[in-house]
Formats: sequence, structure tokens, C-alpha cells
Amino acid sequence: MRTRFRLVAVPLLLALVLAGRGAATASAQTQSPPVVASGGSAQGSAPAPPSAATQTLPDQQTDVFDVARRILGKTPPDPASAPAWDYRKLMLAILPTVGYKPSTGFTIGATSNLAKFFGDPKTTTISSAVIGFSVSAKKQTSLTLRFGASGKDNRWRLDGDNRFQWTSQDSYGLGTDTAPADAVNTKFTYIRIYDTAWYELRKRVYAGAGFHYGAHLDVRPGVEGDPAWEDSTYVSYSTENGFDLDGQSSTGFSLNLMLDTRDSPINAYRGWLASVTYRPFVRSHLGGDSDWQETSFDVRSYVGVTKDGRQRLAFWVYGDFVASGVAPYFDLPALGMDTYGRSGRGYTEGRFRGERLMYGELEYRATLTRNGLLGMVAFVNTVTLSNTQADEKLFDSFASAGGIGLRLKFNKRSRTNLCIDYGWGRQGSKGLYLGLQEAF
Repeated sequence: MRTRFRLVAVPLLLALVLAGRGAATASAQTQSPPVVASGGSAQGSAPAPPSAATQTLPDQQTDVFDVARRILGKTPPDPASAPAWDYRKLMLAILPTVGYKPSTGFTIGATSNLAKFFGDPKTTTISSAVIGFSVSAKKQTSLTLRFGASGKDNRWRLDGDNRFQWTSQDSYGLGTDTAPADAVNTKFTYIRIYDTAWYELRKRVYAGAGFHYGAHLDVRPGVEGDPAWEDSTYVSYSTENGFDLDGQSSTGFSLNLMLDTRDSPINAYRGWLASVTYRPFVRSHLGGDSDWQETSFDVRSYVGVTKDGRQRLAFWVYGDFVASGVAPYFDLPALGMDTYGRSGRGYTEGRFRGERLMYGELEYRATLTRNGLLGMVAFVNTVTLSNTQADEKLFDSFASAGGIGLRLKFNKRSRTNLCIDYGWGRQGSKGLYLGLQEAF
């Protein structure tokens, strides 16, 4: 299996993705959605000025609300007679949410969004705070607060990822060369407080500092009396490194540098995102159980294939590394455990875990109808991890996946799509992913 899933070379990635142009369906994201604010606005950047490389303007597109008006016989609002929009007005929406991914099964819940511009929309990204509550078919409960706030002219910004979850996850051990039979289900309470403040050094270039706390508490076997628990990698790793089996925490800070030229963080048509993060975690009275350091980088690029912007390529590469010290088991880099859970379609969250991780993904995106209502994607991704316990190094083996997905325009002004993806991985791994917002 190791030979079969070696690193997918760039020419092969391009061939697979470009071959998806003729497909009728494509791929999407598994993450909890950004909630669309009333009045046709949503979490994300203000639209960039139109150019030859962009699609039609929002007023020339069709989304699900336009379709609903037609079905109900409602007359659409006339933009010429509508009152001037006051960008300073606070926007509020409360929406039910439904989703699906392999690690949770079907989920239902509700999400509330507060959105506002703190400056001229021509020069300022929209700010939003999203509060979500959900329960899943696998008896998982989640309360999340994520926010992204940008000040006037984007001179400052605040990002937050805060979660309180009563959840479970299958653990397969460390490294890339693990098998489905290695899975041991583990239940725990998860608390995550990751908040970062940024300041613009020059146009689109930011420096930031953050506080980061993560705790996995009340850790226990998913099935009481599971005979595989005592031999699980979680137990052996924690015992070997002196961690409490009942719960483990990390407390630290971060220094960050970022370049962000994307025209939208929700559904980018063009631009770059490049960021570097250094996080030292310390043993402290705030709850940290060990001294260790983490470094990571994240690079994303978006390129138009056609002049009208209806066909695009999106590239994503990121790395996450324990630079020194020993991290608690569930804080080790893992597939699908990035900030928004966007990586590794085709596998469950946490399917691959290790001290060092490298990930790459290429996605072909196409708009199928001229009014922008329907679209598709095709994607391929690959990941490699290390496992020092087994002397497995990065690039010794790879786990690759691919898939297709369908897009339905949910809100044309924020470029938010309803996403339905299906991915296939190695060793029979597969999964359906539902949600709003692109994978990356």
C-alpha cells in the first residue's frame, strides 16, 4: 500500500484536476458554515472591483434566494429604486444548519452571525462573529465561537477559533502507514481558545501575536471496557512521555506573519495567502502539561484558467511541525484538525497523526451556468507524516485522496456556495461532506 500511495507528482495532479472539467459534479467543504447576514451580506471580504478575470457582477447572478422568489411568485427588489445601503449598519442572522462528514455523521443545529463593516467596504474587509451549536448522529455536542474582525482600511484584524465540545474521535496511531483496523474510539471533552491579533505593517502584510489554549479532558475509551484501549497508541504514547491518561492540556503564545491578497476569504477567485506561525507552549499554572514548540506554514493560491473566471485552479500547501519538546497526543499535527477542519477530504478527522505533517491539495473549480447558480469542483490531495516511535520520517509514505463535488450558489454577494462533496482515500476510505464555504 505504501508504494501505491506515494506522493502524487504535480503533472499527475494537474491532469486529474483538468480532466474534471467535463464532469457534471464536483467537490466541497465539510466545515460549519459562515452564516449569511440578512440583506444579502455575509462573512468575508467586500467584493473586489470587476476585471476581465472575474465573473459577472452579483446583480447579474442567481442564487437560491432568487430561485425561491421565482417559485413563490415574489417580485425581486429593484436595485435602482432601493434605498442606499448603509454599510455601518449591524447585520444579524440566525439560521438552522445541517451538515455531514464521516467523523460526525449528520449534524443539526443553529448558527447566529453578527456582521459589520468598520470602514468603507471598498477598503475594509467585512467583520463577523459566528456562534454555532450542533449535535451529531454520533452523540457529539459542539458549541463554537469563531470571529474575524477587520478595522478601518484593514489596519488591524482579530481572528478567533474557540470551541467547547463533548465529542469522540477514532485514533489510528502515529505516522502515515497506519491501517483502518488500528482504530480505537476515544471520547473526551475538548476546549480550544485560539485568538490572534494582527497589525498591518504594509498593504496586505500583517504581523500578529496570539494566545492559545487547548485541553482534552475526561479522556476515556469510546466503548467502556474496550480491550484495545490499553494497547492503543494514545495510552502507550502518553505513558512513555509522562502524560496523565485522564486529560492533557497545552498553553502557549504565538508570533505570526501573513500576506493575504485574496479578493475573498470565502470563495477566492484570485490572490495569495501565505502565513508563518511560531507557537511556544509552556508548562504553567494556566494548564499547560509540557514545554514544546510548534511551527507551521500555510500557502494558498488561486489562478484563473479562462478569461471570464468561470474556470479556476486553487492550490493549497501547509506544514505543521513539533519543532522541539513533546506535545500531548491529541495536540500532535493531524489530518483534518487544521483551524477550520478543511484538509483531507476522503478521510475522517484525525485519520493520520504524527510529530510532523506536510499536506498538499489541488482543486479545479468551474461555474457550470452563466448565471452562477451551479458549479462543480474536482480535487486531489496527499499527506505525509512522521512517527519517531517507528522511525518513520516525512515522505517515507503518503496517503492520497481525490473526489468531486457540486456547488449551488447560496448567496451571490458573499460568494457563499452550498457544497456537496464526495471523496475517496486509500484502504477503502470514503466520505460525503456537506456544508457552506469552500474547502480553502
